[in-house]
Amino acid sequence: MLRWLVFTIFYILITLYGFQAIRTLTKNVWIHYIFIAIGVIIAGNLIIQFAFGAGGRVLSPSKSYAFGYILTFLFFNVVLILFLFGEDIVRSFIGIYSKFFTSKESFYMPSRRKFISGVAVGIAAIPFAAMLYGMYKGKYNYKVIRHTLHFDDLPEAFDGYKITHISDIHSGSFDNRPEVERAVNMVKQQNSDVILFTGDLVNNKSSELLPWMDLFSELKADDGVFSVLGNHDYGDYIDWDSSSEKEQNLEELIQLQKDLGYDILLNENRFIERDGHRIALLGCENWGKGGFKKAGDLSKAAEGVHADDFKILMTHDPSHWDEVVINDDYHYHLTLSGHTHGMQFGIEIPGWIKWSPIKYRYKHWAGVYREKGQYINVNRGFGYLGYPGRVGIWPEITVIELKKGSKDRLA
Repeated sequence: MLRWLVFTIFYILITLYGFQAIRTLTKNVWIHYIFIAIGVIIAGNLIIQFAFGAGGRVLSPSKSYAFGYILTFLFFNVVLILFLFGEDIVRSFIGIYSKFFTSKESFYMPSRRKFISGVAVGIAAIPFAAMLYGMYKGKYNYKVIRHTLHFDDLPEAFDGYKITHISDIHSGSFDNRPEVERAVNMVKQQNSDVILFTGDLVNNKSSELLPWMDLFSELKADDGVFSVLGNHDYGDYIDWDSSSEKEQNLEELIQLQKDLGYDILLNENRFIERDGHRIALLGCENWGKGGFKKAGDLSKAAEGVHADDFKILMTHDPSHWDEVVINDDYHYHLTLSGHTHGMQFGIEIPGWIKWSPIKYRYKHWAGVYREKGQYINVNRGFGYLGYPGRVGIWPEITVIELKKGSKDRLA
């Protein structure tokens, strides 16, 4: 209960301070009442959903929306506060100056200017509208992103080989079946040789996948559909009645992926063969830094793989690539990861700018990178988690074409 008390006090202070801009901008009391009412309803809904709602710590769609609404409202108020606080500093200096350096005997502070409040509300409305759009449209604004990667040592038979890479489905968050069905159809339309999924099929529980089994079982490719586990697949973020219940949940999720027709790689590898040539496909369990689960074992996954094999590695968290993979004795030509979601928030204009706050947490957070002659693609995620939306960083279906040759090009 203490955390809810702290949150309530913080929320009230933020809302009341932001309210000052509304009150300065208009004297219409009904607008004042509406603003306060919105703040109360949003906060009340959050408390009801999280403190008294069913499911414990399981982040259901209704809880996600409660979180999304309050995040949007707080963001709006924080932008207002940035303007009001700046103006208050100026007003305070004016008041101090008038007290000590003019003939006025009393402390005088000028009132807030309507113009500043108007500018503040106008600017705050931009992220406010963007976050609402992200909750209702942006999270299903799927994009197909294509890359062509060249390798000198790619086996001839795999020149032109197409990979569809998806990640972070988070099926427990979905709330719009037609949109998810449309996205699955987009994956199918790529007609890639293989489909590779790099983890986080659910938020917490295997049962979240059940309503979507029929859709995701439609994903097929000539060389198969392969998957690995992500940090959320282990059920580490909710409370279980016993360790055996948690273990059973993971076993059920693994079996469900097999029922989908996916070949799940648990620190294992497979070989894909064509015309007497082969490439090695390796899959690690989750390996992350900063408190994330470290079940991945690259050495185990590479058992039976030769040093001169062309290697594609699937590992959920890109920090595994940073910390382990690129420094390994083996040369991993291409690594596929996800995990970051691009924070579901940022600005991307191809060829101009790619920015998200997640860049300060992860060095490699979205798209293709190359270091030490090795590539990694970090998928921005198919689904969403927490904030039930996306702003600027759209859900992604990656198509990678492998080409033989020395020309370094990302297309």
